[in-house]
Amino acid sequence: MNETVWNTVARFHVRLCQAAAAGFVSLAIWLPAGHAAEAPLTPVIVELFTSQGCSSCPPADAILRSFERNQPVADVVIVPLSEHVDYWNRLGWRDPFSSPRFSARQRAYGAALDLPGLYTPMMVVDGRTVLVGSDRDSAQRAIEEAGAHPKTPVHLDVDTSETSRVIDVAMSVGEPVPNRGRAVEIWLAVTEAGLVTDVMAGENIFRRLRHTGVVRHLERVATMAFADPLPTAPITRRVQLDDAWDRSRLRVVVFLQDSATSAIVGAAATVVR
Repeated sequence: MNETVWNTVARFHVRLCQAAAAGFVSLAIWLPAGHAAEAPLTPVIVELFTSQGCSSCPPADAILRSFERNQPVADVVIVPLSEHVDYWNRLGWRDPFSSPRFSARQRAYGAALDLPGLYTPMMVVDGRTVLVGSDRDSAQRAIEEAGAHPKTPVHLDVDTSETSRVIDVAMSVGEPVPNRGRAVEIWLAVTEAGLVTDVMAGENIFRRLRHTGVVRHLERVATMAFADPLPTAPITRRVQLDDAWDRSRLRVVVFLQDSATSAIVGAAATVVR
């Protein structure tokens, strides 16, 4: 490995370790031991509304994978959520990762942000900025802008065992709270990386499609207005893992979303061990 490549890898490792130390993301599956932690990174949630039935979506899926792998924005850790809508299923190929829940979430963004229409691939950065998911430059600028907004620390703990298909999630909120007194929704997602599908019908027939951050489970855990003092007891939730999910590729993501504006004001993620 030449010096330039090694320096790039070393900087990336340090940045990932910073994110882990901040409690935003646990990255033990990627990192060698012995890296020192420095200043924390800001988590940015990047949602991609996509479908295997849409021929315009694979480039956007590739960009999301690239963002997760390369983490191209300084002082930010990008957390991908790939949400496969179900309204393309009627056109010849049923996306195995699709759900009406994700179509409903996309419609909710359309209402909250007063969008003129919905489409795929549609990317939503931190609940604030909507853009075409295949527009890499615009997406990166939106991520940079999102990283400049203050975030509420979210502390996340996942308890499970290697033989269990059940995980117990405990989540709590720290200071500062940017939107104190306003209604904030607490969302919990379980995502899976490294998914591959050979599509046998529809617009992407005979293509092998790859995805990361595929949302397997999504729920709104609670809606609350954080007052002073903050609640001391963590919010807990138990999630049943489907037998089809590869637990070695799973991640738990928790994020706080302003009910009025849809802006994501805090987030954390960790792998499932």
